[in-house]
Amino acid sequence: MHAKDILIDGFGRIREEVHAALDGLGPEELERRPVPDANSVAWLVWHLTRVQDDHVADAFGLDQVWLSQDWEKRFGLGLPRHDTGYGHSPAKVAKVRGASADLLTGYHDAVHEQTLGALRALAAKDLERIVDERWDPPVTLGVRLVSVLSDDLQHVGQAAYLRGLLQSAAA
Repeated sequence: MHAKDILIDGFGRIREEVHAALDGLGPEELERRPVPDANSVAWLVWHLTRVQDDHVADAFGLDQVWLSQDWEKRFGLGLPRHDTGYGHSPAKVAKVRGASADLLTGYHDAVHEQTLGALRALAAKDLERIVDERWDPPVTLGVRLVSVLSDDLQHVGQAAYLRGLLQSAAA
């Protein structure tokens, strides 16, 4: 198995877990926060998808799906165009509202497709390419992709946990 195949499998698992975390949730459940400073399921899925979209597009020299396919307008969140949710305050987390599970999965699926297209075109040597020189050592494409994979898996796990927490409280 080649490294790109492992990455493709990993990003596929994120997609599966995003769909599972959102399945059957209505707007109230998507936006509910267990305490005022906590994240919502909607924010977690939006954020992990925005990070993947931003980082993969940047690393491969692509346009962000958020902007090129008008997802920013469809969501209508009133946030800056390139906002990914990094460092959001509780007030900004609260701005991620009005998004249905279908809208969230639609955006995630569109980002996933762009990610798959980029990954399928990879050669092993491409993973060594420097994509960010602001760090010491500079960040390679391989390290950036694993970083996105790790971050997304953590956030989708949080969304799944929050889903279970909310559903058990309602029972």
